[in-house]
Order: sequence, then C-alpha cells, then structure tokens
Amino acid sequence: MQLHGIHHVTAVTAHAAENHCFYTQVLGLRLVKKTVNQDDVSAYHLFYADGVGTPGSDLTFFDWPAPPEQRGTRSVIRTGLRVDSPAALDWWRERLAKHAVTPDEPTIRDGRAVLDFEDPEGQRLSLVVDAETGVDQHPWEQSAVPPEHQIRGLGPLMLSVPQAARTDRVFREVLNLQAVRTYELAARTVQVYQIGPQPGPGRELHLVVEAGGPASRQGAGGVHHLALRTKLADYDAWAARLTGLGMPNSGPVDRFWFRSLYFREPGGILFEIATDEPGFTADEPAATLGQSLSLPPFLEPRRREIEAALVPL
Repeated sequence: MQLHGIHHVTAVTAHAAENHCFYTQVLGLRLVKKTVNQDDVSAYHLFYADGVGTPGSDLTFFDWPAPPEQRGTRSVIRTGLRVDSPAALDWWRERLAKHAVTPDEPTIRDGRAVLDFEDPEGQRLSLVVDAETGVDQHPWEQSAVPPEHQIRGLGPLMLSVPQAARTDRVFREVLNLQAVRTYELAARTVQVYQIGPQPGPGRELHLVVEAGGPASRQGAGGVHHLALRTKLADYDAWAARLTGLGMPNSGPVDRFWFRSLYFREPGGILFEIATDEPGFTADEPAATLGQSLSLPPFLEPRRREIEAALVPL
C-alpha cells in the first residue's frame, strides 16, 4: 500500500477575483472546479490545474477575508510548479516581469533549475524544471501560455518544522515515505522524502528544520494544507492504518470529487490523503470544467442561497 505523489495544495486568498485572474491569465492554469468550501459555504474553493484536472496538478484556494499570513515554521513554505526545460524558465522570467512580478534570479536547487517568485498576495512559488518528459503532460488549449511552457503540475513542496525527529518518524513509519537524500539551502540541511516507488519532483516533500523561530499564522498568501495521492481501492486501508497506529485523524470524508482523510503531523502541518477517483468530471463534462458553480449533492438543495452570497469572479 503506497501513496504515489502530491495530490493538491490548498492555500488562502483574500481576493478571489484577482486570484482567479493571476492563476488563469498570468500563470495560464485552467479553472477546473469552481465550488465552495464544504465547511464554510460563504467561501469559494477554486481549483486550478492542467488541461484535464490531473491529480497532482491542482493548486486550490479558499477565499477568506483574512489578513496576510504571518510567516514562520510549522507550515508549507514553498510550492513547486513543474515545467519542461531551462528555456521555459527564461520565458517565464520575461512573462512574470511583464505582469509586475519580479522573480528571483534563476538558481540550481537540489540539482534542478528553479525560478522563485511570489503571487500578488505573497504566496511563495517556484518554477522547477522537471526532466521527466512525456509524463502527465496535459496542456490546456485555451491557455494564454504556449503548450511547451505550461505548468505541468505540482512539486516539490518545501515544509518547515521546528524539529525533525517526530515528523521524520511519521513520514517513514506511517506514510511509508523514503528519505532519499539531503542538500544544503541557506546554511540549513534539507531532507528529501520520496512519495511512492518512482522518483521525480512531483513525488517529493523537502523538509527543513527552523528551530527557535515563530510559528506561522495562517492567512492570505499562505498554504492551508497539502494532500497526498492514493487510489480509491486503498482508501479504507489508509483510514484503518492511521487509526490503528494511533494517529488522530478526521476519519473518512467524502468530498464527492475525491475522498479524504485529514491529520496533522507532529510539526503541526495539516495533511490530507486524497483519492485520485472519481475526479472532476463526476458532475461536469471535461470540455466545460469550471465554467459554472459546482456543488456536491448534499449542498445542491442550498444552491440558490449559496449563489446569492458569492461575489462573481
């Protein structure tokens, strides 16, 4: 029973319309699901992904009127976005500058070319060259970004904790992640964990220890949680495993487009195990994903009330 990669990252925005514009028009991602937070229906939950909504390509946002994130440890501190080549980084550097985003200088991190930047709310992102060509490439035909430069998916993700021992144990002994290598970043050692048997940046968590610093305070421009991929056939076994190993967790949660399990690792970061199936076409044709408000069946009777409270994108 193995997890097999990153499923999605969910972050917070305080400005849904501007967020929608940046991620679709500037970054060229497709809005594949426009829905609401199932626990707070006053807030949008927006899913941006590749052309078909592939699991592992979803960067999602809760729309909450929150102050900016207070940065610190016990959090996801950078989200990788995979692209095909170093030439793509040159192209993106020019594009971001044209849209008033000033990226850092390109650099090599963990043997890969990267370009760090922030979205308008301070969400920390990196474009990462993924040498694994031909895999999970589903460009969006209507994107403002040419197919050869489009974002392919997520990864790696960088996490910060105040101390590593208990988090490492959960990663290895509960989630079956492999500690595969280390590298140095800003005088700190980063431990790389591989999710599942296949290597690649879409299947990596990078853990850095930041001892003595303040804990993050969630807000706009920060990550709310991260999700790891499983198959629906293994979902019940993961629920039983978390409970059997004494890991406090949410128990099974049906999100309609996928099923979820939530828990916090010992450093305080919220994790989700999410199924690949049934996917975003469970209630919408692939050709029209994200064009109208999509609600899970249990919220459908409240559609009129929910739509009336949402500000149009």
